[in-house]
Amino acid sequence: MTAPASILILHCHDLGRFLGSYGVATVSTPALDALAGEAVVFEQAFATSPHCSPARASLFTGTYPQRNGVLGLTHEPFAWDLADPSSHLASRLGRAGYRTELVGVQHESRVLPDPEVAERLGFDRVRTGGDRDLVVERAVEALDAAAADARPFYLQVGFTEPHRVPSERDRPGVMGFLGSAVEADDSRGVTVPPFLVDDDGAREEMAELQGAVAHMDEGVGRVLAHLDRLGLAERTIVLFTTDHGLALPRAKCTLYDAGLEVAMLLRAPGRSGWAGRRITAQVSHVDVVPTLFELAGLEPPAGLAGASLVPLVEEGRPARRHTFGQLTFHTYYDPKRSVRSPSHKLIANFSNAPRSMDPTQSWVHRSLPADLAGPSVGTSPALELYDLVDDPEERRNLAGADPEPAELPALAATLLDWMRRNDDPLLAPEPGHRRHELALAGLVDAAGRDTAGRDTAAAAASPDPLPTRNPPQNPSATSPGGVERRNVRT
Repeated sequence: MTAPASILILHCHDLGRFLGSYGVATVSTPALDALAGEAVVFEQAFATSPHCSPARASLFTGTYPQRNGVLGLTHEPFAWDLADPSSHLASRLGRAGYRTELVGVQHESRVLPDPEVAERLGFDRVRTGGDRDLVVERAVEALDAAAADARPFYLQVGFTEPHRVPSERDRPGVMGFLGSAVEADDSRGVTVPPFLVDDDGAREEMAELQGAVAHMDEGVGRVLAHLDRLGLAERTIVLFTTDHGLALPRAKCTLYDAGLEVAMLLRAPGRSGWAGRRITAQVSHVDVVPTLFELAGLEPPAGLAGASLVPLVEEGRPARRHTFGQLTFHTYYDPKRSVRSPSHKLIANFSNAPRSMDPTQSWVHRSLPADLAGPSVGTSPALELYDLVDDPEERRNLAGADPEPAELPALAATLLDWMRRNDDPLLAPEPGHRRHELALAGLVDAAGRDTAGRDTAAAAASPDPLPTRNPPQNPSATSPGGVERRNVRT
């Protein structure tokens, strides 16, 4: 019997798809561009959440935040946690006989001392933290140890870059991308995303971001080069991805595509059709765990929300029709949910929070959203509907338009069905929370006009199986609507 393949996951913070292989000509990413040439590039891959911990919890468990329990950040003072830590990919692979190790970022479960993280998540060894060079050094050590072990290995390597970090080189009040080791890079010009105002402040910010991405890319290249030197590449599946979109206004912490889009490169040596391919069908991070299990020759776990991408890549079978997004807590309570088809996006906003949460962790803004550049950002409408073909930047809200867009009822029914199947706590309106009531009533009303009966059809056709309901981690801390409010600051 052939031994299972080893698995190396390389991931970083806040990247979105800001890579040369995704068409950003001004950023220098030779290592990841080379990996893209040897891998499948998923051009329409999406996170389940536009901020770190919930997105990573979905990536490493194959379940949505409503199920896995991580509806907010896992570090203090928030301390959200996986309802079942043994559902982590490392624990599952450890039970299958893998050597397991984590280096660098761990933000998908409760932030605890490394030995406790290892025991809870199923890693043989965990060494968290560190800048790029320390992460590379430890990853190289882990690969050396794996090469001397007969077991297949699972190595999870997380880079902090290009997350915003404090720097003495920042102007007062600004937190940029430089840290202590990054240099801004505008040698090829700068790319200002179309959702930002293209001005001097944005260009300064994007030059820093480009430098941080290039810095991370060099680290990825050093790890992959060592994998090659050890002769492990031909029996190791390599995945590179990020948690969510760029840490810029109207991206991170929003359910627009700019907040949920992720780079996803997957190299599967020895498999036909996995080198130099680009897949345009939309896929979700919850599809990663079942895909890795099938590629490794293992029986996939039960109760996952996603489906293996192997049939899509190797047989051209139809992909999922919808991807789903959610935000509940970041630094304050801002509940919203979304469903995306290849042509349209529906967002339901359950609170009166500002239209665009500040993801910059900086009280001085150098870049502004192109559609929020007035004197006030205002609050989000209860429902937002966008035509992604005619309006890819999601600026023209079609919800409430006359005549009503034909896509609204079916998308509302699909979103409600997904929320029901995942026991979403937002299905229970909080007493006195008028916006919550309006958003939910708007969804229900729109879904009721779906004459095709999409609510029932979606459940039958969905790739998302029904796992066992995870109980709340702290029932005494739940709100009347069933959502935990743990140390939330407004």
